[in-house]
This record gives sequence, C-alpha cells and structure tokens, in this order.
Amino acid sequence: MQTLVASSTAQSTIGSKSNLRAYGILCIIALYCVIPFFWVILASVDPKAGQFLQWPDTITFSHYTNLFTNESGALWIFNSVVIVGMATLIVLVLAGLGGYALSRTKAWWKAPLLYAIILVRIVPPPALIVPVYKVMLTLNDWVNNAINLLVSEPANQQLLSRLLSFVDGYLGLVLVLAAMQLPLALWIMKTFFDAIPEDYEEAAALDGATTLQTLRHVLIPMALPGLAAAGLFAFINAWGDFLMPLMFTSSPELQTLPLGLFRAFLRVDAIDYGFLTALAVIYTLPAVVAFSFARGYLTRTFSGGVKG
Repeated sequence: MQTLVASSTAQSTIGSKSNLRAYGILCIIALYCVIPFFWVILASVDPKAGQFLQWPDTITFSHYTNLFTNESGALWIFNSVVIVGMATLIVLVLAGLGGYALSRTKAWWKAPLLYAIILVRIVPPPALIVPVYKVMLTLNDWVNNAINLLVSEPANQQLLSRLLSFVDGYLGLVLVLAAMQLPLALWIMKTFFDAIPEDYEEAAALDGATTLQTLRHVLIPMALPGLAAAGLFAFINAWGDFLMPLMFTSSPELQTLPLGLFRAFLRVDAIDYGFLTALAVIYTLPAVVAFSFARGYLTRTFSGGVKG
C-alpha cells in the first residue's frame, strides 16, 4: 500500500513539474509576443517616443490630437471605414445568397464551380494585378466618358469621377476588395447552409410563407453565425489590405490607413515614432473591436439560432 502511495506521489510530482515547465515556456512566448504591442502603446503616449522601448517620463495625447488636426489621419480613417464597410456589406449579401444557392443546388457543375471559386482565392494577389488593372482601366474609361457626356459642371464631374471611377475612385477599390474576400465567404456560407436542414424551409412553405419571408425569418437568423464569421474575415482582411489601395489609388484624398502608415514610415526628414505608433493604435482598434463583437455574437446566435 505504501509503495502505491509513493508511486502515485512521484507521478503527481513529475506531472506538476512538467506542467510548470510548459506554463513557463508559454508565458515566455506570450511575453515575447506582447512586447511589441506594449511598445506601440507606450510610444503613442510618450512625448519623446523613440525607436527603442522605454518608460515615458510623462504621458501625453498630443500624438493623437496631431493625427486628427495637423495630419490626414481623419481622412485616412474615413476612407478606410467607408471603403472596407461597403466591401464587407457587398461580400455579406453576395456570399449569403450565393452560399444558399450553392448549398441547395444539386447540379453536376456545383463541385467544379466550388473548386474554381476557392482556386481564385489561392492565387497570390500580386499575380492578378496586371490583368485586373487592365480590366479596371477599360471600365474606368467608359465611366469617365459617360460622366463627361451626362454632366457639364466640372466640379460635379470631378465628384462623380471620384465616387464612380474604377481606378483612383471609391467604387473600383470597393469592388476589388469585395472580390478578393468573396471566395472564402462563399465557402463559409455554403458550409453553414449545408448544416441547416431543408425541413425548416418546407415547414415555412406549408405555413404559407413566401420565399422572401422564409429567407428573412428562417434562413437568415439561422445563418447568422456564418454571416458573422464571413463578415469578420472579410472586414479584417480588407482592413489590412495594402497592395490593392496602393495599386488602384493615386490621389491623396483616397488614401487609406495602411497607406497612411506607409507614408508616415517613409518620411524624408525623420520618422515621428509618436505619430506612427498613435496611427498604429487607431489602425488596430477596429479589427480588435470587430473580432470581439463577432466572437460574442457568434456564441449568442449559434446557441439560439437553430432553436428559434
């Protein structure tokens, strides 16, 4: 009996030491990952922010106020919110409808189409720059010619061109970002609709519901977890996209936050680390908020979506 107790105690001691080593390694890794974020936050409130991590003597928010008053930070944030928000909305609408159609379709071409859709997502974006730019440039010429024919005022022509142009315009950048995020969203929504039994639609039809009523009151509430996941991925990926805004915009009025960070880091005179880190904090916040919101929303809707 004493031998069994001693053996159990030894095994418990060995297990405790093993767990202690594992947690120690995890803490070291976590600390290594947190230090860059800690430096960004400290430097954003340090009046003497530098290249290296240091504790600020005083705390100031002048970098944030300077970002909105003397710099183009407000314009960068506005452009990013409008462009990424519109792109995410387009992705959600098309992915929801397309995912439902792909899930319910029994045609032979469904599997090849699904693999073709995901193949577009696998292709590296730089490989698509030249063909996409040529197509967008052709469409841009058509749009500008139509604007010049229909609108006579130069100020209105410039405004409409800024809004509807496919190159150096809001519409083109919105469509490009939406197209880049749509394949993954389609697969997510198709998978979620596959998990929803068709019995719910048949029951709604027996109760006299139309197709739109079934979509609104039955399918959309049950697919909310999928919409939240697809919207989260689309928003975060589009929010952090640097290549597409760089290629399809040239006017300073259309620059987004990734381009603003790039311009701030490549200033000719000297790098203002306080301004740069303040911009980085603001740049990170929407993605963090979107992830926190979607994570809680996924939990709530998934636990009650099918039951309702």
